[in-house]
Amino acid sequence: MRIVVPGGTGQVGTVLRRALTEAGHEVVVLSRRPSGPGERAWDGRTLGAWAAEIDGSDVVINLAGRSVSCRYTPANLKAMMDSRVESARVVGEAIAAAARPPALWLQMSTATIYTHRFDAPNDEATGEIGGSEPGVPGYWSYSVDIATAWEREVEKADTPRTRTVALRSAMVMSPDRGGVFDVLSRLARLGLGGPVAGGAQYVSWIHDHDFVRAVEFLIAREDVSGPVNLAAPAPLPQRGFMRALRSAWGVPVGLPATRWMAEVGAFALRSDTELLLKSRRVVPGRLLAEGFAFEHPEWPEAAGDLVARARREHRS
Repeated sequence: MRIVVPGGTGQVGTVLRRALTEAGHEVVVLSRRPSGPGERAWDGRTLGAWAAEIDGSDVVINLAGRSVSCRYTPANLKAMMDSRVESARVVGEAIAAAARPPALWLQMSTATIYTHRFDAPNDEATGEIGGSEPGVPGYWSYSVDIATAWEREVEKADTPRTRTVALRSAMVMSPDRGGVFDVLSRLARLGLGGPVAGGAQYVSWIHDHDFVRAVEFLIAREDVSGPVNLAAPAPLPQRGFMRALRSAWGVPVGLPATRWMAEVGAFALRSDTELLLKSRRVVPGRLLAEGFAFEHPEWPEAAGDLVARARREHRS
């Protein structure tokens, strides 16, 4: 198949591109700064010559959007919103204008769309969309606004010949340098991977191999459309999540961090505490109902696999 991946140069794009290429597909990446074979230039906002890559393709997987690993300043939040909404809108325009539109448009979204909660998991049917939770920082609602605006562009697009799926993805765990697993592993290996603000907040995640397999499953299943949660079926509290990661690395102790310490650490990492403190209890209701079988459903085993791969790949 010919698969076009707007915004495919980040961590998730790298994971997908590598796996889909190895599977024998032709993968074209649309990038603001193309730098190698198979990459084409686009600005993520306006139609251009790049749209010819979509015309005649089989699948479009739009991953474009400014990284959320940043300080949530007003300027960065606006950039996060604009980059997602504008890229989704223009991908929809390119599909609508195509003489031979792709059969499938997979649009990246996020598990952050769901409410901050501890009491019950969020699936696609019964999950609560966030934004109005009491007792959380007001700006957290903006992340939900970004996710809902992102998905709204897909719903508005005039693409009747193209099936659409919104990928409400949890954190994709891969051993690649610079990804979320790499960052968390460095903290764990430094002895800093203890509970944050008590560690009761849930962490949703997905192993990179299962992420790729889920994308391939959705490509093959022509009867599935709409929002789909891409998350392992066993989210767990942050304290247990980091305990399993420390165990996989052979680190017995992880220093706990209070909320204010998390603020200091996030500032030093040029990130935001929402990524640490929001309870994302998300489960893959639709994938499981459609018969998808996870190879790595439990975090302790998945963490062990990822650590072993990181050791092999990075000689660490």
